[in-house]
Amino acid sequence: MDSEPGRPPRHVDSGQWLAQFTDRLLVVCPRCGSRALVVPRPDLEKARFFSELMFMPRRLVCTACGATDEWEARAEGAALMGAAVGGTEDPFFRQPLWLQTRCVGHILWAYNEKHINELGAFVGAVLRQRVASPTTAMVPRIPVWMKRADNRSEVLAGLGALRALADRSSAEQRSDAAYRRGDRPRSRGSALFRGGPY
Repeated sequence: MDSEPGRPPRHVDSGQWLAQFTDRLLVVCPRCGSRALVVPRPDLEKARFFSELMFMPRRLVCTACGATDEWEARAEGAALMGAAVGGTEDPFFRQPLWLQTRCVGHILWAYNEKHINELGAFVGAVLRQRVASPTTAMVPRIPVWMKRADNRSEVLAGLGALRALADRSSAEQRSDAAYRRGDRPRSRGSALFRGGPY
């Protein structure tokens, strides 16, 4: 977001995909209900393209109870089926996101602090400029209720509540909104074809 003295805040959409925020996800631990972390397996090379993040093997780790789990994209014939982003569950293990709160009759959620910051820059901007394709970028897919000027202060307050939740980790500090809703995106996820043209 650009801000110069005397000028209203401006947000320029650079075309970030929601998948770009999946490098680190804060989720509810399936065993103890505390905050757990979902990250790419540490023994892998760093993704060259952010679309690879939807196919990279993942690890879920909870420091509170020691729970761990592994995820790998499944093969269907010549295709590797990756995760599909969106909704209030993490795209890999389908655990509720840790960062959820109630806001103007809806659920406001984010994957991590970086995601909160990007949403805050967009919502807080008075001037919004789009330079990316509306079919691939995250910003055009933000729900209308978050884009409305009359909801701006409440959405910014909700993002502040998510920032506070990011610093909490025990089950007792979990948001009352952080539970499974079944609002997953399309069930088949992303596909990467192996051994042939895309």
